[in-house]
Amino acid sequence: MAAAGPHDPGDARVTVADIARDAGVSIATVSKVLNRRPDVAPETRARVNGLLAERGYVLSARTRNKTRASRPARGGLVDLVFNDPGSPWAAEVIRGAAAAARTVRASIVVTALDPEQRGRRRWLDDLADRGSLGLVLAVSSMSAEEQGAVRQLGLPVVLMDLVGDFESTLPALGTGNFGGGVAATQHLLDLGHRRVATITGPQRYLSSQARLAGYRAALERAGLPVAPELVREGDFHHGSAREATAVLLGLADPPTAVFAANDEQALGVYATAQAHGLRVPEDLSVVGFDDVPMSQWVLPPLTTVQQPIRELAALATRSLLGLGEGDGLPARGRVELPTTLVVRASTAPPPERPPGVPAS
Repeated sequence: MAAAGPHDPGDARVTVADIARDAGVSIATVSKVLNRRPDVAPETRARVNGLLAERGYVLSARTRNKTRASRPARGGLVDLVFNDPGSPWAAEVIRGAAAAARTVRASIVVTALDPEQRGRRRWLDDLADRGSLGLVLAVSSMSAEEQGAVRQLGLPVVLMDLVGDFESTLPALGTGNFGGGVAATQHLLDLGHRRVATITGPQRYLSSQARLAGYRAALERAGLPVAPELVREGDFHHGSAREATAVLLGLADPPTAVFAANDEQALGVYATAQAHGLRVPEDLSVVGFDDVPMSQWVLPPLTTVQQPIRELAALATRSLLGLGEGDGLPARGRVELPTTLVVRASTAPPPERPPGVPAS
């Protein structure tokens, strides 16, 4: 009988280094495949797994124990990082991530990223100490130095609702913000509105830019000008929307409808309309964005663009935890889930005369 070759399936001497060399990848990549980490390209994973099976690779007892310990079935931590974890949007992210983590007894750590650099350095130190399995970043800004520090930790990272200047090599999750802006504005146009205002989110956010672009596209497609006085920038919070709405209602030719870039701002429009003696939707139609739970509870219930926020958060968490064959995100680029317009009672055809304009 011929002697077994160095990579014979029955040869227990096959090492991770052998597999890495024959697959044309690094030892770290083979280790990720063995540990079922999600941050490996599907074709690379298939090639490595094929070689492992062909060579009859057998984990050593020490490696088996290490691999078991690294798997999420025994728990672990996932970090969710926000600028404002108290917002309705963040609350939905936390719920979605926590539900996914509970399936493997993992836990969620919620961090509000300190605006002071000293606080951010403490967060990075804490992150290194607690052995997180990965990070979901939903922050408006992070310096190149901080991004580099996170990468040096060697942790999987997923960006949610991409904002600011981030490395394009990081996987990102988001929703169809442009399409949502088009759908919201088109709905108001279909009802007969021609003076449609928008209160945007901060324009440093890519999501805000995309929603505004969708608003502009819908107006232009309808042959309507984009009136600069009808575009007001908000900060995604109630107070800024109240102030913006007061300005809009004070125009000589005020809008008959407002598209707010999130639900919290839409409720700010409600409040100012009520303070001006106006009714929603009889005098002023309002559309929001997000479809957080409160949008169904207000009176009248809010027409809004539904983002699959919990689904996005769950997908990000499952990817970091390596759950399921189909849950890994691509190593780079953006995965986008669609938005859906949910029509409720806050929109109607425009009044016979614009709000605030007295009868002749």
